[in-house]
Amino acid sequence: MSKSTSASQVALLCYRGKEKDREYLLVTSRDSGRWVLPKGWIKDGKSPEVSALEEGWEEAGIVTATKAPILIGHYNYMKRLDKGEVLPLRVEVFQARLAKLVRKYPEDGERKRKWMSASRAAKAVDEPSLSNLLKTLP
Repeated sequence: MSKSTSASQVALLCYRGKEKDREYLLVTSRDSGRWVLPKGWIKDGKSPEVSALEEGWEEAGIVTATKAPILIGHYNYMKRLDKGEVLPLRVEVFQARLAKLVRKYPEDGERKRKWMSASRAAKAVDEPSLSNLLKTLP
């Protein structure tokens, strides 16, 4: 994984259902247990879109029906690093439709996952700019 010089990460916002019944998948963070989107650094040699899909697989067991997820916006947050430092990050959010959710995936013992409406997800996350982005969704 590489930490890009622009200090940015990517996230996958996976959805299921039609517009008025649409739900979005959130996961808990490994450290604090707060609700977040699957996210991480852009992987070496991979595009932001592919990296977002890989984060969805690793952190939530998401297999998408969308081969090329759509960039829908970004949010900012402060990432706490291992040595106690805080790094301001911009996270580009890619949206993709769910094909299936698998039971066994790389971080299945470390996180919980939950489907939520956009309004419920907006209330569940801690990052104000992510909450604002979620409020714009159907």
